[in-house]
Amino acid sequence: MKKRKFLLFTILMLALSLFLAACSGGGNDEGGSDTDEKAKEDAPKFMSILTGGTGGTYYPLGGAFAKIVTDGTGIDTTAETTGASAENMQSIKDGKAEIAFTQTDIASYASEGKLMFEGNAVDNIQAIGTLYPETIQIVTTEKTGIKTVEDLKGKKVSIGAPGSGTAANAEQILEVHGLTLDDIQKQDLSFDESVSGIQDGNIDAAFVTAGTPTAAVEQLSATETVVIVPVEADKAEALIEKYPYYTKDEVPSGTYKLGSAVPTVAVQAMLVVKSDLSEQVVYDVTKSIFENLDQVTHAKAEQISADKALNGVGIDVHPGAQKYFDEKGITAE
Repeated sequence: MKKRKFLLFTILMLALSLFLAACSGGGNDEGGSDTDEKAKEDAPKFMSILTGGTGGTYYPLGGAFAKIVTDGTGIDTTAETTGASAENMQSIKDGKAEIAFTQTDIASYASEGKLMFEGNAVDNIQAIGTLYPETIQIVTTEKTGIKTVEDLKGKKVSIGAPGSGTAANAEQILEVHGLTLDDIQKQDLSFDESVSGIQDGNIDAAFVTAGTPTAAVEQLSATETVVIVPVEADKAEALIEKYPYYTKDEVPSGTYKLGSAVPTVAVQAMLVVKSDLSEQVVYDVTKSIFENLDQVTHAKAEQISADKALNGVGIDVHPGAQKYFDEKGITAE
């Protein structure tokens, strides 16, 4: 009798164990499914990367990044031409795009509501990371006779497209040289328009903030003897002291057929995203870009590295991007 009771008890316990195991396994499967479905729901079906004009560096890089992101995430992603940095920040604020190129200084102005964003702070941007130095190039030609920043006084000078970060750079560089925008005949032209204006003799010089070599300036060097006006060391130091997001830089010898390197200053290019994009989506975007840079043919790709992407960011990093950098053990220097 006791043996029969023990056997029955054993059978009941075994059945209960199998039932609990089945419930536990089913719960895990359903939980995993819910998580996957939630991730899919959070992912947009389409994303835009805001770049700049076709004559700059943002546009070709943006096209390459868009393909990489599409392939890596399965989200249809395209690059769009824009007026660049400041316009891109406003477009992100207005919900017109998900990812954008900008300058580090402009991203800081936007998030803090300063300068062109006074009273209109952009509170929905976070960083993916910095990319490469954006060199401030003051472009002219030999026939204008312009050799110094001071020589720009009274001349027709393009300071970039309306809404671009180049205008702020121009104003600040003129400032440390004792000039204001009122001292020049200011023109608000894109890089392409600026080059055409210089070629046609309609303007004398142009500020171009972009990675070197810049396509529009390269085109100019095919028909004209290009001159890059220097920002000498003492002026660069004064600029950096007042506006610490600048760094010393140079346009290398041989670029645009230059006979020697030209000293100047730079800010950094960076990628930002809408802060309400999910952590998983931004993680996937960040991973896709930084692990597939070999697919980018533009010369600037050689200067882009995950190891340096947290340097000089200046605004909050999106948790998804931060997760990727944490996995790689990358910190800001």
